[in-house]
This record gives sequence, C-alpha cells and structure tokens, in this order.
Amino acid sequence: MIGDPFVTHRSLLFTVAYEMLGSAADAEDVVQETWLRWDAADHDEVNDARAYLVRIVTRLALNQLRASARRREEYIGEWLPEPLLTSPDVADDVELAESVSIAMLTVLETLSPAERAVFVLREVFDTPYAEIAAAVDKTPESVRQIAHRARRHVAARRPRMEVDPLEQSVVVDKFLAAVTTGDLQTLMEVLAPDVVVIADGGGLAPASRKPITGAGLLAPLLIRSAKIRGFEATTTRINGTAGVRLSVNGRTVVVSLVVEDGRVTRIYGMANPHKLGRMDKAVELQR
Repeated sequence: MIGDPFVTHRSLLFTVAYEMLGSAADAEDVVQETWLRWDAADHDEVNDARAYLVRIVTRLALNQLRASARRREEYIGEWLPEPLLTSPDVADDVELAESVSIAMLTVLETLSPAERAVFVLREVFDTPYAEIAAAVDKTPESVRQIAHRARRHVAARRPRMEVDPLEQSVVVDKFLAAVTTGDLQTLMEVLAPDVVVIADGGGLAPASRKPITGAGLLAPLLIRSAKIRGFEATTTRINGTAGVRLSVNGRTVVVSLVVEDGRVTRIYGMANPHKLGRMDKAVELQR
C-alpha cells in the first residue's frame, strides 16, 4: 500500500542483508521473511518503523549467516561474494560503494557473525549503538567493544581503495584493452608486480582453487585466455565500481579489480553460475 514503511525501506533492508551475507539470493530470502514478520506485526505498536525493520532483517541475517557457516567451509575452492550489477549512482556514495565492493565483502567474510553485523550497522549505516544492541541481543557496551575489534580487524585487511571512479575506469579500460589485444607489455605495466587473483568456480566452472600471485605468471595466462575462440569481454559496473564481464567458451565470468596507485593489485573472478543471476538488471542499493 502507499506509504508502507516496508516498501519505503526495502532497498535499505536488502543492502543490510546483502552486506551481512555476501549473497544476493540469501539476502532476498531474508528480506522476504522480514516482510512476512512486518505484515504480521501490530504496526500501531511500532514507534520507529525503519529501526524496527532493520532490527528484524539483522536478526534474520545473523541466523542465516550462522546456518551457512558449514556450507562455506565445505565449499569447493575459494568462496567469493555474489556480484551485483549496480547503477552508476552507487559510485556517487563513496562509502556505500566501498562497503559493497567485492574486496570489502571478502574482508567481512573473515569476521565473526556478530562482528560483521555490528560493523555493517555501525560503519556503513551509522546505526546508534543502542539500536545495534537491540538487533544483536547484546548490551550497548558490548557492542562498542565488538565494533572496536571489528574496525581494527577490517583496517588490517582492507585494501587501500581510495580511488577516483574515473581513475578506476581508466585502469580497467587499459587492462581490458591489453588483454583483448594481446599486448603483454602494457598488461605487465597495468598489473602490480605482486597482483593476486582469486577465482570462484564453486566446482561448477573452471577456476583455480588457490590464489594466483604475480604479474609474471598471470599476464601470459590472461593473454592465452583471450585467444580462446568465442572470448568476449565488456566493461560493466560491479558492486559500485568499474569491472569486466567475460564470456569464455560460453561461460560467464564476472571480474572485479582493485586499483591502487594506478595499477591492478587484486583481481576477483566469479565464475560459479549459481552466483551470476544478478548481472542482467541493476540492483538498487541504499543507505
């Protein structure tokens, strides 16, 4: 109905769930369950609908995160977040774009469920400690301690991503041009010497099960891949930043790149077909 708070905040709720879970499919399930609980609630008893809905989606996402822990442990090869096709306006919100980047979501995977929930709510959505405490069933003081621990943990692992969107696009274009034309020298120049590639095939698509390190090893491999019949590559917008969409032997691979000091330092390749369902229509993310 018109003015329904759930409709108003749906994109926000999806964004919270997605940042906590790294899976759009799981986030959609959580948002749907949130709607069912909202629909069954006595709305007259709710003073702050936004805070109420965020509390529900956080609790459900926490449950989902804990339930999926074993599934992640048994995953074949490297596990990467599910990529999203995003609209250009996401990049306009620098903090949001960084928080939903594949690089950041990968770092958040190293947090405990409680740490991840607290970090996302506090650092991304600036949620008051009292509201976070209610969502994660802890005291405000405990939440402050968890937030401090999570910030320190993330700061030690996050890449330096303070890159202008235009610079990101220029480097990605240069990278893609070098790969598709077989320009090994330019490719070596655009790749950092210690560049790291992490690929996620989930056992369903060809992908290295361990990270590949070093431009000398990676560059020739990329050049050879581009010579495969049917190879196609286009730039696209992935999780708030410029990225690449590849087609290799009929298989789709979505590539997210981390750019630091004008060079590519990290490459994430998502090839698991079960994770590529959100690459045909831009997803609306909101803080």
